[in-house]
Amino acid sequence: MPWLILPTFNEAENVEAITRAADAVLSAAAPGGHRILVVDDDSPDGTGRIADALAAELPGVEVLHRTERTGLGPAYIAGFTHALEHGAGFVMEMDADFSHDPQDLARLLAAARTSCDLALGSRYVPGGGVSDWGRLRQVVSRGGSWYAREVLGLQIRDVTGGFKCFRAEVLRAIDLPTVRSRGYAFQVELTYRAVQRGFRVQEVPIVFRDRQHGTSKMSTGIALEAMLLVPRLRRKR
Repeated sequence: MPWLILPTFNEAENVEAITRAADAVLSAAAPGGHRILVVDDDSPDGTGRIADALAAELPGVEVLHRTERTGLGPAYIAGFTHALEHGAGFVMEMDADFSHDPQDLARLLAAARTSCDLALGSRYVPGGGVSDWGRLRQVVSRGGSWYAREVLGLQIRDVTGGFKCFRAEVLRAIDLPTVRSRGYAFQVELTYRAVQRGFRVQEVPIVFRDRQHGTSKMSTGIALEAMLLVPRLRRKR
């Protein structure tokens, strides 16, 4: 059964719409059943309460409330661990702000079922792209992927992407409790660990769109963590 993990912090404007959209797509793509797990980091704007109401209405939705705000990585690890403990066969991740198109969940799941162990939604392969970004943000994003790819010796074009579908055995092999990243470097570390353990990674083209509601969680500290962690990953190997 596929599980979708949606980490949230102050996403009251997005959480209901993204959950309903994802639920509709997965209901069609996985007629045998699916689960959506909203992992809320004690959002002061009421995101968790909205998610609880959705879980009471929609049978495939549940909520994991975290009281400590320790970053994106730990939120995902908590969600992944919960999914694996409850029998997930595939575990998916995506942003909760519509930067990732819920319709693409079906394509990622199909790829993981038929041709790879980790399907990665990619902005930087033919057919992929970004929308609503300024020139500077595009340069920073492409530069970050290039930097991680060169330092770690990866062939993947979009190393920093956060729209993924894992076979459950990939996450078990990655050894989630030892993942060190807390911010967006988490995405680099997971992909790198999957490649190092010999799993097949396929990039599925997607178009990434800027959020329409709410505030981006990206910060200078998060970007700095990513820059510093990448060389450490290579030394650890």
